[in-house]
Amino acid sequence: MRTPASLVDRHVGFVHALREAGLPVSPAEGLDAAHALMVVDLTERETLREAYAATLVKRPAHRPGFDLLFDLWFPPVIGGTQEGPEESTAESTAESTAESTAEGAAVVDNAALPELPELRERLAELLMGDPADPAFREFARAMVGRFGQVQAAPGRQSWFSFPVLRALSPETLVARMLTAMLDERGGLPEKVARRHIARTIEAFTEAVASDVRRRIAEDSGIEKIARSAVRPPIDQVDFLRASKEELARLRREVYPLARRLATRLSIRQKRGRRGRLDFRRTVRASLSTGGVPLTTHLRPPRPHRPELVVLCDASDSVSTFSHFTLLLTFALREQFTKVRAFAFVDTVDEITDLFAPGADVLDAIARLTETADIVRFGRTDYGHVFERFAERFPDAVGPRTSLLILGDARSNYQVPALGTLKRLAGQARHAYWLNPEPRARWDIGDSIATPYGSVVPMHECRNVAQLAAFVETLAS
Repeated sequence: MRTPASLVDRHVGFVHALREAGLPVSPAEGLDAAHALMVVDLTERETLREAYAATLVKRPAHRPGFDLLFDLWFPPVIGGTQEGPEESTAESTAESTAESTAEGAAVVDNAALPELPELRERLAELLMGDPADPAFREFARAMVGRFGQVQAAPGRQSWFSFPVLRALSPETLVARMLTAMLDERGGLPEKVARRHIARTIEAFTEAVASDVRRRIAEDSGIEKIARSAVRPPIDQVDFLRASKEELARLRREVYPLARRLATRLSIRQKRGRRGRLDFRRTVRASLSTGGVPLTTHLRPPRPHRPELVVLCDASDSVSTFSHFTLLLTFALREQFTKVRAFAFVDTVDEITDLFAPGADVLDAIARLTETADIVRFGRTDYGHVFERFAERFPDAVGPRTSLLILGDARSNYQVPALGTLKRLAGQARHAYWLNPEPRARWDIGDSIATPYGSVVPMHECRNVAQLAAFVETLAS
């Protein structure tokens, strides 16, 4: 392991790792953090953590990645030796049994471990207590040392969480712990007890995973494990690579963006318009000039919510992006006077009814492929889509409409129908195109991003951060 030689090296490496993980840390903020280290007690690890967090973390969504990297660069222990005074020496069955066996032993059948019942009993006691207890993490570290190292390849050992959790099986202790908690704490609701047990099991699982990462970092280098272990912040997760869990988290980002998008489009819609004459104020002001209306007063223009038409590529190549954009469309429904949504692959169909008030958005997305007529041959054809859209829905785009096209502009070498798209964009008040592919891949292969971008302004939109930046540009 390439251990940093000094605190300065460790600080520089930690700040660099945060940037590599997608956290926005400026050089000035790195210097602020360094100044903070001069006024805190460096032997208090949690104080050090909070000093770094106060100077480097800007959003709650960035905190999980920060904590993971902090644990790698400033571990509570190195090898089997305590590094911080806040961690008291373990005086538990777990520690004594773990010390009696060489660290790194492979997982053995339970029958060969007469002390395993005692370990599971100790685990049950800890899971009924407070995860913040130092003994909780000390036990997790001892169990990783006892069960976590297995043979990954011939002649090569590595560390894993699974054998630890398989040996101790904390989920199988739930019934015992639930009975004990309800007996010991009379009047405690069962639901509360179950919630506490689930939370402590999750905390133990994370404590095991954290110590596994620490040990791998000691063996292979912090930089290597940091690159693979830290997921980017949710606002920088690539739409085209988002997992189901990440899509569920992205749903929480949709509604604020929808409100901001509606506000920006409303501003652009009413910009440059003058209100009607306010006759009463004008006459009142003319009394001071002998009844001559030298100054006219206008009523402020009434804000009108714009209309929106969304054309969304629903092909498999952008399935996760279309999932997110349909969530956005669902949220926009409440922000605009009228929203019409259309999905397409190689033909287009209206899906507005799927997003009717009271409809479940995830159910609507699931029904999309079953009920919408969006596929002829199954290969994306933007040219045919635009022509078919103009033919079937001639009244969809008008002078009050903002047209939003969502797709990767990959048309399988089909005719692009630029003239039709130009006519549609000319009919709309505004037209925008959001492309989920990196700009470096535009015009490669069957992409015709630049020709389409010459007709409708095209913006790279691979994640929530870029989508938010696009929304902000609408106000400029």
